[in-house]
Amino acid sequence: MARRIDTYLANLIGEDKFAFYEAVRDFSDEQVAPHLLTWEREHKLVPDSCIQAMGEMGLFGLPIAEEFGGQGGDHLDLCLMGLAIGYHSQAVAITPGAAISLGAKPLQLCGTEAQKRAHLPALAAGERMIVFGLSEPGRGSDAANPEVTAVKKGDKWVINGEKCWSTNAHWASHVVVHALTDPDAPNGKRSTCFIVPMDQKGVFYQEMQGKKVWEQSSTGSIMFENVEVSDDEILGEVNNGFKVMVTTLNGGRLFIASLALGSLAFALDRCRTYAEERNQFDDKPIGRFQRVQDVIVDMDIALESGLTWLTHCCDLYEKGTLGREQAAKIKVECSRRASELVALGMEICGGVSSFDEFGLIRHHNDLFVTRVGEGSNFALKDLIVRPLRKG
Repeated sequence: MARRIDTYLANLIGEDKFAFYEAVRDFSDEQVAPHLLTWEREHKLVPDSCIQAMGEMGLFGLPIAEEFGGQGGDHLDLCLMGLAIGYHSQAVAITPGAAISLGAKPLQLCGTEAQKRAHLPALAAGERMIVFGLSEPGRGSDAANPEVTAVKKGDKWVINGEKCWSTNAHWASHVVVHALTDPDAPNGKRSTCFIVPMDQKGVFYQEMQGKKVWEQSSTGSIMFENVEVSDDEILGEVNNGFKVMVTTLNGGRLFIASLALGSLAFALDRCRTYAEERNQFDDKPIGRFQRVQDVIVDMDIALESGLTWLTHCCDLYEKGTLGREQAAKIKVECSRRASELVALGMEICGGVSSFDEFGLIRHHNDLFVTRVGEGSNFALKDLIVRPLRKG
């Protein structure tokens, strides 16, 4: 049975974009899907060989300008990659996804020319990754007020504290640290971002253990003990780290929406196929029952509307007119709707859906991350409601 998502994308995007999507889709079918069960059951991170193959395809350099060794694409290319690989595994898709949206993008949008030339070529080739140090043990949704501090001493900044939930930390060469630099300044003007090498003296990384979502993705805790950096490592402007963070997360939320839709697309195909193959009650397919049809139809409607919305938001992002509320809305709705419908789809399929080989339990678990990653849905609703409360 052909993928339903392909039908919609063929009508939403141009031929060149669709050809790119097909290439990544085929890569995912051939080099990701056949190995997922082994990686999961052996508790392996995405293998270096897979990362190298994605690098050779140019996936780490999708939106990076050609002058810096990238593909010169746009944000839609990034989201198409999320859809194509996320169809099988969000954990694999987030590896190049976070490397771009949380690593390369801040450099592209806020970096100096020297910083871009120092990092972007290696990032585009997949030879280097930059991890975004935002979340902390005591700071999740309140990311604008980091507990990690950077204090100016002479001509150096001294960084102390801990970042956690840092995607791609295992492979990272550098970390963008969002640190408190002026605690007495107004909210939004008290933090600064720094680009810090992971091998810098005083930087310590540890993979976070026991995670049951995005199991093939690296999630690390990074400690900073009197780490010294210079003004040259500042990303953006002093005390303007909140702007760097917000600029970064807008695009990241679109990518998270693409992962949720990729999971929904997989679940739709799995459930509609199962409903026609599973015979019960007079030896007829369960797809004839209205309750089963309702869930499958709702999946189909949510997928088409989500894809239409996502392509529109990517267009706004490229034009520089995508608002924070819009990025938050699509992330909230796609993650929430996909989570609800995948759970209902599992009820259609019954006990078999709890087995890893069937695939639905992987997407059910990973969709939790789309609800809390890049800003929890509860916190983002507070952002979304603000313009609704203005008279």
